[in-house]
Amino acid sequence: MTVSVKDVAQLAGVSVGTVSNVLNRPDRVTPGTLRRVNEAIAKLGFVRNAAASQLRAGLSRSVGLVVLDSANPFFTDLARGAEDHAASLGISVLVGNSGEDPAREATYLDLFEEQRVRGVMLSPVGDITARLERLRGRGIAAVLVDRHTRNAAFSSVSVDDVVGGHLAAGHLASLGRKDIAFVGGPMHIRQVADRLEGARMALAEAGLPGPRVIEVPSMTLLSGREVGRELARAPESERPDAIFAANDMLGLGLMQGLLMGSGLRIPEDIALIGYDDIAFAESAMVPMSSIRQDAADLGRRAMELLLEEAASGDGYEHRQVVTEPTLVVRASTRPA
Repeated sequence: MTVSVKDVAQLAGVSVGTVSNVLNRPDRVTPGTLRRVNEAIAKLGFVRNAAASQLRAGLSRSVGLVVLDSANPFFTDLARGAEDHAASLGISVLVGNSGEDPAREATYLDLFEEQRVRGVMLSPVGDITARLERLRGRGIAAVLVDRHTRNAAFSSVSVDDVVGGHLAAGHLASLGRKDIAFVGGPMHIRQVADRLEGARMALAEAGLPGPRVIEVPSMTLLSGREVGRELARAPESERPDAIFAANDMLGLGLMQGLLMGSGLRIPEDIALIGYDDIAFAESAMVPMSSIRQDAADLGRRAMELLLEEAASGDGYEHRQVVTEPTLVVRASTRPA
């Protein structure tokens, strides 16, 4: 049986308003009354509904975070950075995984809206502007993370993925590789498209043809492994001599598919570079080169912007924070 404020008031012989004062403004209550109410609370085992009181006050102590792929350590690190900052302020983070599925993304946003969270951070699948405006209309702040927005009405924290793609493909070209493949997808994900754009720019500057594009349905280890196996079975004349994987999970899968039982060598036969520089990249069977972005820092900065906006209300000046990625060279891209 749930014990209510009314039950506490009846046992203590006071009004419901007095019990509310004891719970929220004890300085307004006389010592004798305070003692009687607290004794009634202890005897009945009353537990206040903090969530309900926060909603009434419009001060939810939760925020939502929707990531593209919770199986990718990059997003685990991003969530950790956000949670560490939120926890220092007594705020909890509710994490949802869209799995790169717009319908699942919408379901989590519906849930967070129903919960009246203080704000939402998300790495969106596609164009999410209309939905963010709806959240804003409900008094829920929103910040894009791992996605740059040119819309000055919203804040975002991202890495310059065009620069990252340029670094990756330019590095492969500098090794003398001539036939470079880009593996990534779906292409409607902005980060993938930007990385491909940067790669095309770098190869054009090097006087090379654009990368052959191998689109995958999701940027997972399994997708990479399947592409790697197909390339390993292809005739040598049809295989690229270098691959730029749009993230490290794809890259690690590609490495498994290319090497398992094929006799191929990385980087002698095919050079391989990934993106994100997750911890597994360095410890792979062939330590994998990658484009490094600090995921935990992205999460922390996005949380800072989100809480700033939530506290400021109307008139808040939104910011678009863009950081620069760096190239990390390992054994998978040694010179041929």
